[in-house]
Amino acid sequence: MPTGYELDQNYPNPFNPSTEIRFYLPEPGEARLEVYDVLGELVATLAHDVLSEGQHRVTWDSKDSDGRDVSSGVYFYRLVVNDYAQTKKMVLAR
Repeated sequence: MPTGYELDQNYPNPFNPSTEIRFYLPEPGEARLEVYDVLGELVATLAHDVLSEGQHRVTWDSKDSDGRDVSSGVYFYRLVVNDYAQTKKMVLAR
């Protein structure tokens, strides 16, 4: 098991129509997992809750916060919890 915070690369990547994002928390905390487009605009919030320590999995269905399909392209997902933040890149290929 990891000893610190860990944000894994999404799988599959590239993806169509959905992808799984895994992350590990070494302690409980208020976590936010968000998806942004290449312009830095928020596309969707996948998690925003107090989560327990351990492994977590979230699936993104390539829809925005209003439930609309997003277009093909590069997106970034960002995990923020306690004093930790990390961002990774993913590709949606429709």
